[in-house]
Amino acid sequence: MESLFEQQGYQIIQDRLDKLSPDQPAKWGKMDVAQMLHHCQKAFEIPLGISTIKPPGGLMKLAFKVFKKTLYNDKPWGKGMRTAPEFLVKDAKVYETEKSRLLELAAQFHEKGKDHNWPIHPAFGKLTSEQWGKMQYKHLDHHLRQFGV
Repeated sequence: MESLFEQQGYQIIQDRLDKLSPDQPAKWGKMDVAQMLHHCQKAFEIPLGISTIKPPGGLMKLAFKVFKKTLYNDKPWGKGMRTAPEFLVKDAKVYETEKSRLLELAAQFHEKGKDHNWPIHPAFGKLTSEQWGKMQYKHLDHHLRQFGV
């Protein structure tokens, strides 16, 4: 699995984002491309300390623990995965604004790098820098595949 901390993985994601267009149709899911770009920002806001999500409780805590290994392994995520309520995007978004903000957040994450002291994830717990980098790459890969790039 590529990592957003490695220049190659970071460049691959930037190149794929450049191939998106505002009217790009989704292969699955309910979000349009601008909503997807906004959704992807949320995953960067957590490690960058901009926002957080409510930690899971009870059975969801166990489910997150089981799911954790799939965050950074080499197997792509499937369609229709559930997301945290804080990551749901239902209102209309402006494509260029959302794309610009996502690129900005990805750059901040990449620049902090693998030697940064990353926070504990509110749902998945302690992640190594390697896991953070691969997870962010994999999340973006999942949604870029959703829109055919």
